Amino acid sequence: MSDSENNKKRRPLRNLPPDRFQPKVMLIWVSIVTALVLLLLWTPGRLSSPVNMKVQQVVELADQGGIREGVIRSDVSGGRDWAVITGELKTAVPTKPNSEETTTSFRSSGRLTDANMERLQKAEVFVEQPATTVWTNLLANLIPFVLIIGLLYFLFVRQLRQAGRGAMSFGKSKAKLLTRDREKITFAEVAGCDEAKEEVSEVVDFLKDPKKFTRMGGRIPKGFLMVGPPGTGKTLLAKAVAGEADVPFFSISGSDFVEMFVGVGASRVRDMFEQGRKSAPCLIFIDEIDAVGRQRGAGLGGGNDEREQTLNSLLVEMDGFDTTEGVIIIAATNRPDVLDSALLRPGRFDRQIHVDLPDLVGREAILRVHSRKITLDESVDLAVMARGTAGLSGAELANLLNESALHAARRNKKKVDNADIEEARDKILYGRERRRVMDDDEKKMTAYHEAGHALLGALLNGDWLPVHKVTILPRGRALGMAMYLPIKEMLSYHKKRLLNLIAVGLGGRVAEELAFDDISNGAAGDIKQVTKTARSMVCDWGMSSLGMVAYGDNQDTVFLGREITRNDHVSEDMARKIDAEVHQIIEEQYQRATKLITEKRSALNAIAEALLQYETIEGKHVQEILEFGEIRTPVIMTPPTLKPENKDTAKKSKGTAASSDPITGDSSPEPSPA
Repeated sequence: MSDSENNKKRRPLRNLPPDRFQPKVMLIWVSIVTALVLLLLWTPGRLSSPVNMKVQQVVELADQGGIREGVIRSDVSGGRDWAVITGELKTAVPTKPNSEETTTSFRSSGRLTDANMERLQKAEVFVEQPATTVWTNLLANLIPFVLIIGLLYFLFVRQLRQAGRGAMSFGKSKAKLLTRDREKITFAEVAGCDEAKEEVSEVVDFLKDPKKFTRMGGRIPKGFLMVGPPGTGKTLLAKAVAGEADVPFFSISGSDFVEMFVGVGASRVRDMFEQGRKSAPCLIFIDEIDAVGRQRGAGLGGGNDEREQTLNSLLVEMDGFDTTEGVIIIAATNRPDVLDSALLRPGRFDRQIHVDLPDLVGREAILRVHSRKITLDESVDLAVMARGTAGLSGAELANLLNESALHAARRNKKKVDNADIEEARDKILYGRERRRVMDDDEKKMTAYHEAGHALLGALLNGDWLPVHKVTILPRGRALGMAMYLPIKEMLSYHKKRLLNLIAVGLGGRVAEELAFDDISNGAAGDIKQVTKTARSMVCDWGMSSLGMVAYGDNQDTVFLGREITRNDHVSEDMARKIDAEVHQIIEEQYQRATKLITEKRSALNAIAEALLQYETIEGKHVQEILEFGEIRTPVIMTPPTLKPENKDTAKKSKGTAASSDPITGDSSPEPSPA
């Protein structure tokens, strides 16, 4: 059992919500009250009503031996000789002569003379008790009622008070204080964002040694805003700060402030900072702050906006007249464009920490952190794995290793090998493998389509973006794809490389036209991608005869976090020139691709035949066909990941075959026509 599981078991009950124990407490107190009531009622003699008798009758029965036992209690309140006699009679059942005696209780009160007292004493079955007074009778009768009333008060009145406090607690902050007995996350478990980790670690250093920073008159920033795409580790970085800093750490989400009641958000903000001041120095982490910090004045109408009130309260608490040093705010968002400018100024969020997607070195470090809990085969190279996962975030890399482990478990393996990682990566990027969805004609068309991509990719981009794998096995919405593995981290693209990418993207359409003298809709995704690249070259990157002018400068209006208007500052004449320039770039690369594939027609046929035979070949096999005209390295056949479908239920779709985009890794063709 791991340490985290032991910590969870040893977690004290006081840290758990009290609502979980109230039903048990109620059941215990109801049981106690029931037991006390039964104890008061279940006394000897209460089973049957006592027989009322006169004192003289009791004396005569005592002389005859008809009384089993009794008690004589003097009652001063009735007079000097007044007494109360209680006891049990001896009675036998007439129908059963040999039956055992049964008892019947009796009670008698009246004047007891000295002569009758002597006769009762001779019976030797009576016991005399001290006289009762008015106070003793009163106490004996009131104690049960006082006990019951006290229990009822404790149960109901106290619960009502607690309910009243609960009903008025919606204005209290929902910030959770992380306890020290929880499993801690340290900076050693955060990888891929060294610059952001260094900036955040200054908070921990300041809390440990404030004089180091204040010695020269400096002050620690009041707020840190972590900005970055989803899954890059912003929340994980905040957890690491909580694990490293030996101060109270409050955590709350931006959506916890605003609810249905007016003024609740502002009240919770004030209460959160009040808790922080009491625990100063402390850290407050607000996750997804864009839920409460959006730009003011974006709503319709002039009515009261609860979200704006909450934001105003947050602005005042962070940097107003009544501020207290020692409360440091850390917030995270992936939408910094919708945040209010007053929230981002120095004095509130002094520093913005950009947590971007990890680079090649960062991805390798992230994979090493997440692979500690996974049994990897010795042949697995995390550096090669990092090169093949360009554009993936830390969360996606963790998911990749998890999917690899699940795939290995389904195969009954003891270790995760390269085949499991490859299958998991293809599944995440392109979708799960689907078999038996194409007939022979469609499979042949797809084979030539992907062969065209692979051939041009090896001829034009082999020095920086070599072909990794080519397959005609359908994945996701694509019926086939050519995958590429960059040699190094690509931060910028030259014009020649962009033109090569356009030519490679058009290689599938060219191969179809040359092989079948016909075309299909399999190039839908390719056409979209090459058009997007060519238009960016003309409008954004200045890579055309139109000059270095940004024709795609748009003025976006952000309304409730959504861009609803787009005003293009381009005249109609310039728009026609842009379209003509984009068309010229694509047409030139289409003719270039046609010339190259025509010259290498034999290699195109060899690659397509290999795909029809093996379904999946590697990049080295494509290179061997270009050099030697045939495949010389054995092709490893991968087993199917899904059970084959029945022939009568297999769908024969006129789908499209698309190649993966080497820039974005996207492969999403248009849906098949009905």
